[in-house]
Amino acid sequence: MVSFDDKVMKCIPAEFYMISSSQDDQISNEAFNTGGFELPDPAGKAGGACTSAILDVFYSRGHELGQGISWVDILKDMHEQLKKQDFDQVPQLSSSRWIDINSPMFICPPKSGVRRAMLVGINYVGQKGELKACHNDVENIKDYLIKAQGFREAEMLILKDDGHHPNPTKQNIMDGFVRLTQYSQPGDVVFVSFSGHGGRVVDTSGDEDDGFDESLIPLDFKENGHIVDDDILDIFVKKMKGGVTCTVVMDCCHSGSVMDLPYFFSADKTEMETEKNFQFESGGTEHHKPKKVLGKDGKPMKVAEKEEQEAAEKKPIKKTVNEAPIRKIRPRAPPPDKKPPPPPPQRCVIQ
Repeated sequence: MVSFDDKVMKCIPAEFYMISSSQDDQISNEAFNTGGFELPDPAGKAGGACTSAILDVFYSRGHELGQGISWVDILKDMHEQLKKQDFDQVPQLSSSRWIDINSPMFICPPKSGVRRAMLVGINYVGQKGELKACHNDVENIKDYLIKAQGFREAEMLILKDDGHHPNPTKQNIMDGFVRLTQYSQPGDVVFVSFSGHGGRVVDTSGDEDDGFDESLIPLDFKENGHIVDDDILDIFVKKMKGGVTCTVVMDCCHSGSVMDLPYFFSADKTEMETEKNFQFESGGTEHHKPKKVLGKDGKPMKVAEKEEQEAAEKKPIKKTVNEAPIRKIRPRAPPPDKKPPPPPPQRCVIQ
């Protein structure tokens, strides 16, 4: 009889660790005064409460994680920091492996290889429910990764709706997930953060006890819908190669199980739990593959770029590609014939 843990390791070859800002039935918060958190020279006064709390813990505990600070220490300290700021959200850890929550936490294990990151910050500029903190979250996390964890900006894909970076559309975020799985090799490190709105949509695969899938809300959600947990599991989590260590920070509402990982631990609990409805078979609403990306003029990319992308999908990634920076994604024009999705979910609370 094959054990549940063995089946998970076969289904998800890589090690994933996600820290989310709240449980599935909770909303997340913006903190308009990051001065309550001890961050060195934060980018702007606004910041996501979860991002500010976790960076506060990282800095106060020392830059070199893995030297004694445990997973349970991080979540408990985050919870205390949030309560001090009068936020009632409960941080949660979920993972692709059953772990001893008292063991040291690593972003970059010893002797790790190339370090890549995708950082997404969506303020939904000009839309109803506009946020103020998400761009600052990206800058604060970027600074921490560079200064404390040895990441290089050239190996970071940054998506922000600020007019200077590629837009955090559904297509661009999904393509970013796919490219990270293509480029990352055993021994490499991946870090992903998402700051924006999170939501819930009706579950169509039957794996959710509450009847809802958790989702990330991209910039163009009105035209192209949400990014649901089933799709993140199928195109990102299950596709990552074995030997890769991936840490994810989700600072959005309803984010506790937004990657549908099989094990979880909440800051208000004492031990890890198993997700009994974990989906071993593919259950996403779409099987996403990178599509040709349109430039600002709406015209397709050059043929050479398309061929390079197709070759990357069909052939093993060579070391030269593995060492190259993640190619930035050009903004994509939304399809004109898409029907609008149902009304958006409950918005995050802005304090």
